[in-house]
Amino acid sequence: MSTNASPADPLATLGALPGVAGSVDSVRKAVDRVYGHRVMRRRSGEITSEAALRGARASAALSGADWALEEVRRRTDFSGEPEARTVGAALRLTAEAGQLLSIWRQSPLRVLARLHLVAAGGAADDASVGRPRLAGEKADEPLIETPLPDADEVAGRLDGLAALIIEGSEAPALVSAAVVHGELLALRPFVSCNGLIARTAERIVLIGSGLDPKAICPAEVGHAEQGRAAYAAAFEGYLSGTPEGMAAWIAHCGRSVELGVRESTAVCEALQRGAA
Repeated sequence: MSTNASPADPLATLGALPGVAGSVDSVRKAVDRVYGHRVMRRRSGEITSEAALRGARASAALSGADWALEEVRRRTDFSGEPEARTVGAALRLTAEAGQLLSIWRQSPLRVLARLHLVAAGGAADDASVGRPRLAGEKADEPLIETPLPDADEVAGRLDGLAALIIEGSEAPALVSAAVVHGELLALRPFVSCNGLIARTAERIVLIGSGLDPKAICPAEVGHAEQGRAAYAAAFEGYLSGTPEGMAAWIAHCGRSVELGVRESTAVCEALQRGAA
């Protein structure tokens, strides 16, 4: 992260950037609307399950495995070809996210290591799995092509990110989630699955913060709907470290949450009509 934030609470400083407050307010209103839907009172578990499936499908699409939702729903074997493994990793990560909420605020680096183990699946016996990259190791991330930080920089910035999470912040959940997401994309700390892990970490922050406690607002859907080019362009704003660039990235993440809300609202409406 490169900002002019106060060391006391840099995330809260980001929340004060021009335009960010509007994004935060818009997201909160959208989330409140879907939580107030009448279907949520009776069938919230179904909405949560569907949001998890759609979020995983969308995250996999951003990592190069753009499968139709019904194909993801139908398949049971996600071994074999690289795209299938990517989809399988996304599904496993989404399922695991809810199990790690209580650990995240105390030990975020432990959670990130666990996420990499989960994403790797059958490759868990690989010595590079479940730990940050070592000197000389590369990261395989098909969407992000920016220069890769070296192992020493990764270690230092991961420690800084962990300290921010553990110390807590007065910043809105959207800001915290966007920074965690952006920093993990920038670092690509593991040899594989970094985009999937970054988006899962964003999900964990949104759920654990209380903004989306039932996990029904899949930001991954919104990131995918806005397109890979828009995602990469917004991420360049994060990398710039400028107030304008950071605000643009946070706004992009906010719009992604709103589009995730729209997706789940449509699911609610379908259930209400008896069509799903």
